Parts: sequence; C-alpha cells; structure tokens
Amino acid sequence: MTKPYDETTKKHKVIIYGHPTLRKRAEEITIFDDNLREFAREMFATMEEYEGIGLAAPQVDRPIRLLVVGVPDEETEEMFYMAVANPVVKEPAGTYEMEEGCLSIPDIRDTVTRPDSLTMEYDTLEGEHKTIKATGMLARVLQHEIDHLNGILFIDHLSPVRRALLSGKLRRLERGESQEP
Repeated sequence: MTKPYDETTKKHKVIIYGHPTLRKRAEEITIFDDNLREFAREMFATMEEYEGIGLAAPQVDRPIRLLVVGVPDEETEEMFYMAVANPVVKEPAGTYEMEEGCLSIPDIRDTVTRPDSLTMEYDTLEGEHKTIKATGMLARVLQHEIDHLNGILFIDHLSPVRRALLSGKLRRLERGESQEP
C-alpha cells in the first residue's frame, strides 16, 4: 500500500514521558471531517519521521481517540497502513511476549505480555463503524496505541522490579534529558 501522506505533509513533535497529556484518557471523536483526515495524514508522516510503527494522537499532545499504524503485512510484507478512531478491543485471546519500545519513551525497551489476537471495533476517518480481527504484530501495535488513548504506557505492564530498574532513565526523560531524532 502506498504511504497515506506525501513529503510536504506537516509533522508534529512527539511528546516525551512525563508530559501530562500522556496520562490522560483521550476524548471520543465525534466530528469526522477534512481536519481529522489531514491530522491523520500528519500523524502518519510524524510516525515515519520518528521511525515508528504506530502513533496515538496523545503522543503529539492531542488528547483525542485517534491512532495510526504502519506495519508490514505478515503474508505479503507490503506495508499496511490504518487510521483508527474511537477503538474498542473485544475478544482478546492468547498471550504473546515481545520486546516493546515507545516513541514517547525513547531508549527504553522491555518485554511486555499482551494478547496475541483481538477483535477491535472502531470508526474510520469518515465515521463508518467497522470491526477488524487482528493477530501478531498488528494486534500488538493496536493494543500499545489504544493504551495511549487510555493514559497507559507500555512500562505500566512491567513488574514493579523492572520499573524500579528503569526509574533512573525515566526520571532523566522527565527532566528532558533525552535525544530526539
């Protein structure tokens, strides 16, 4: 699939751990217009600028329930792009451990256990209600980004011991001592 933006698309700054927007529950989207579609294009451009595979609107300081993903299709290896408004996870199943990172928590990665598959209800950028079944990497990225919409970060899924071991790095991020792309 071709990229859902072009080189002239505006990009946003990704906010870093410690910013209060990252801990807020995002607002439902009720207006599906050209402004929303343009913002989604900007989010795709930002995600790729930061070399990510998913991005939630709160990560660019917009507390609305919108996320974008760009992952390789597991069968064809072509890029699969998806913009999702107001997602709700249904029927999570199985477990799958994998190392995760986050554009808002740079230079920190750790193993997170998540369901391996899910059904998700969501709205398209045109406001059409849909359902998708996702497995593997797509399911993981969707869950990670949906967590952002609920004020949850991947480090919240770690054990207290792992979080304690990361506390020094997290404090440095809160003080603004991280490198940006």
